[in-house]
Amino acid sequence: MSSNPRLLPQLIFALVFGLSACASFGPKSTPTPELPTSTPVPPTPTPPPSVATVNGEYITLAEYQAELGRYKAAQTALGLTVTEADADKTVLEDLVAQFLLAQAARGKNFELTEADLQSRIDALAGQLGSADALTSWESAHGYDDASFRIALKRSAEAAWMRDRIAAGVPTVMEQIHLRQILTYNEEDARAALEELKAGADFDELAARFDPVTLGELGWVPRGYLLDAKADEAVFALQAGEYSDVIATDAGFHIFKALERGDHALTPDALLTMQELSVKNWLIDQRANSAVVLAP
Repeated sequence: MSSNPRLLPQLIFALVFGLSACASFGPKSTPTPELPTSTPVPPTPTPPPSVATVNGEYITLAEYQAELGRYKAAQTALGLTVTEADADKTVLEDLVAQFLLAQAARGKNFELTEADLQSRIDALAGQLGSADALTSWESAHGYDDASFRIALKRSAEAAWMRDRIAAGVPTVMEQIHLRQILTYNEEDARAALEELKAGADFDELAARFDPVTLGELGWVPRGYLLDAKADEAVFALQAGEYSDVIATDAGFHIFKALERGDHALTPDALLTMQELSVKNWLIDQRANSAVVLAP
């Protein structure tokens, strides 16, 4: 084990929360640490100060503020800058998502027993070297023993439900074998489109703009491109057809369908489709849940 204390937060996040559910599906290049939450606070005649309720469970103000502090500290450790508004939104959305996932897990009779929970905590203490080392990490990151146990239990519930959703994604589905001409200004893309219409070879143009990959994108399922316009344009193509110019955040594309049919997902495509499945589940679950934000 490394003796560098700066590695401890990364180690614990990987060990404890690395498999927990995540509601934020931002750019893969800037992942954010998973944020644990506490167990449900049952409704009482005098509600605790809260930022939201999720199907009657309170997200308390104290819990939210603690998570917000941990999130900001994690972003700083990663060398990232986040605005107050963005931090507030991210933390609240992650809390709501984890509540929904954990509630669904309990609804399907998933139960993490106290013995299971203690076993996980003992394993974490062993990874860090001692129970005292784990206690020190907890204190440095705004936990006490009780809140850490609560956080770990909620994280396990949400992770179980997330994995159940992801497991439902088929490994074989309709896909299109794609090649593209990608430019970084619309003028070049329009000029390439005119060349294609005049009879130019698509592959030669694709290689001109990207001599490394030759424009090859491989087999892609619906939703993999992460852009609604591109996805719609691609799946309107039949084998041998090419699209109009499609603008995305990556540039200006002309897509060509080489083949189309059922095909096994690549590992990267499977992961993307699993993330999309969880995201869509959360959207549907939230639409059918009573999520009330505090004024």
